[in-house]
Amino acid sequence: MSADNESRAERIRRLLETEGPTVKQNAQGFNEGRYAAMADVDGERLRTEAREIKEDAIERLPELIETVRECVEANGGTVSLADDAADANEHIAEVCGDADSLVKSKSMTTEELDVNEHLAARGIDVTETDLGEFVLQVADEAPSHLIAPGFHKSTDEIADLFNARFDPAEPLETPEGLTAFARDHLGERIRDADVGMTGANFVLAESGTLALVTNEGNARKCAVTPDTHVAVAGVEKLIPSVDELGPMIELLARSATGQDIAQYVSLLTPPTDSPTIDFDSEEPIGGGAEDREFHLVLVDNGRFEMREDEDLKETLYCVRCGACSNSCANFQHVGGHAFGGETYTGGIATGWEAGTGGEASDGTDAGSISPASVEFNDLCTGCSRCVNACPVKIDVPWINTVVRDRRNRGADPSGIESLADGLVPDSESAGMDWGKRAFGNIDTLARLGSATAPVSNWLADSAPARALLERGLGIDARRDLPEFRRETLRDWDQRRTPGVASPLTDREAVLVPDVFTNHVDVDRGKAAVRTLEALGVPVRVADVTGTGRAPFSQGMIATAREKAEAVADALAPHLNVTGTAGERFRLADGSEASVNAGRDLVFVEPSDLAMVRAEYDKLLPAEQAENLADGSFEVLEYVYGLLENGVDPAPLTRGDGEELTYHAHCQQRTLGLDAHTEAVLGRLGYDVATTEAECCGMAGSFGYKADYYDLSVAVGESLAAEVEAADGAGEGANDDTDRRVVASGTSCEEQLTDLLDRPATHPVELLDPARGPTSE
Repeated sequence: MSADNESRAERIRRLLETEGPTVKQNAQGFNEGRYAAMADVDGERLRTEAREIKEDAIERLPELIETVRECVEANGGTVSLADDAADANEHIAEVCGDADSLVKSKSMTTEELDVNEHLAARGIDVTETDLGEFVLQVADEAPSHLIAPGFHKSTDEIADLFNARFDPAEPLETPEGLTAFARDHLGERIRDADVGMTGANFVLAESGTLALVTNEGNARKCAVTPDTHVAVAGVEKLIPSVDELGPMIELLARSATGQDIAQYVSLLTPPTDSPTIDFDSEEPIGGGAEDREFHLVLVDNGRFEMREDEDLKETLYCVRCGACSNSCANFQHVGGHAFGGETYTGGIATGWEAGTGGEASDGTDAGSISPASVEFNDLCTGCSRCVNACPVKIDVPWINTVVRDRRNRGADPSGIESLADGLVPDSESAGMDWGKRAFGNIDTLARLGSATAPVSNWLADSAPARALLERGLGIDARRDLPEFRRETLRDWDQRRTPGVASPLTDREAVLVPDVFTNHVDVDRGKAAVRTLEALGVPVRVADVTGTGRAPFSQGMIATAREKAEAVADALAPHLNVTGTAGERFRLADGSEASVNAGRDLVFVEPSDLAMVRAEYDKLLPAEQAENLADGSFEVLEYVYGLLENGVDPAPLTRGDGEELTYHAHCQQRTLGLDAHTEAVLGRLGYDVATTEAECCGMAGSFGYKADYYDLSVAVGESLAAEVEAADGAGEGANDDTDRRVVASGTSCEEQLTDLLDRPATHPVELLDPARGPTSE
């Protein structure tokens, strides 16, 4: 999908400039529409029902295939189960026979199979009839979105394309004119076609009914106008009956485009009568159902292998709504021509391309690596917004991580044994570049950096070192590097005198420092400790740093599992403190108090908390993961809980009306914790304006990588512009009017500090009693 000899960074820069503005407008429009449409229904209930339906259908897939075969054949049609693309295309060619023309609608699966090319080689004229697909067919381009394949093109671009290709009597300029031209042109093709081809959103096994959900209506025209109708669908489209259709229809349009329901929801149980009328003679064209042919081609093409793969299986639950794309900040800026493979786009594309992409683009055996999944997989940063957007709750980031891990180890992304069988770290680096190794082992580098600071900081920032880091590790020289502190947070904690004068009798906290808090931004760690102790909670800093988020983000699952096991072992004793006497805790005045409850695990960095709450269940035994998740809190979430339970906030620094612009970390939002920070800051007297931009674009190591630096900055600039608009910063503005910028995550702080040229602050630092005098 890229130009010859174009590097990944060059392609991203080109797409940011050319397709980016239109993609952003359309994707964000769909996403905002989804928020509004889902607010009108019980989305959580519907999503749970929809997932259960898909889980059941995939589990019963062989049974459903036999059921639909019996029903379709009883109706007078035929069913073929195609093993792969070549097999499917042979079935389709047999159906077409000596046909001269075929019209198509609503069939992403045929893109996967390259049906158009196969039929064209046999002399059959194929016309796409959905507007987006038709535009791309005329432009000879690949899709850029699952449901809106041509949404990267503006009205002007489509007009130029049509005017050049069709030379109309009057130039086409407006959306209405373009639509009218396409309707007339395609209507004629549909009327004259020998064969009609559709896909299906769902296939109801019990009756052989096809459910087609569209906004244009061409799918049902293609299905009922020609005398022969062939439907091509992946086997995953089967659901048992019409009884399961309700939640799917409720969710599909809402998730895809923000509509309450699509313009057309057609239920066809073919062969069907043709209602096409010749308006000149007022006579119907074509015969009744008994004169028509129907053929259903169900496609495997790797899906049954995916069904047996516990880590890719969820991909088959996908209903192709595109919500994972629309909710993704990276996709919103570059679209599917960067964030996608030969057929599928967006976050879920990794699973589809790995599971169905058995050959390289030149037709040769792809061997152990799926070319498509290699090309775009790293554009998923694991922020997890797509999980909340998905109508069937697919864990899209986990699928991307799994494929990344398999690629790193040089294994087949679609065919190895389950990762649950256990892997050793030595096996995960066969295909891994040095940059990933470095980012995945950042805790080791950070320990070395702190041990040799400030020399390490001076050396790393020198011109020769930056050039070497960019050339060898892919770290962009334009990105400021973090500065390591000689005294780490854990060093400070071991040397300090605890500051609790009057502890709560039933709470004690263990601060679990992430790598950044321990080695770089030590001040925010100190602020967290002092804040909790000022509220009467004894605090100790855990003797383990990080949760395994860094290797996990690079697809180093075995290393992440080892780290998770070490963290679990180190933190388990804190969760299991029991008895009324137990351990004695030393207070600031030298006295001691007893601690008689399990300790709470408190995290400053939301991505580390998300690792414990959302990822450890994939890396650790279920009970162990559950215990850690239940005992873990984000620091402002924890403060909120203390205040809600009657703890006096008087020791904390007050805001006295100070204006703040607050940006919540992606994973803090997906965990539903951003409101806690807003509430605490508001209670302490700050005037808080929360950003609407959902992503800063930094995403941990992503923003450091030369391949993605320009995309990272482009995403961040949207956020920076919002901050500047809020405080009036910009040309001619007085710096004194700038609102303080507050951000909950390391990435957010770094990105905003770079783009705004002023520091962003973690919210816990505002609460720190050490900042200055407090007031009511």
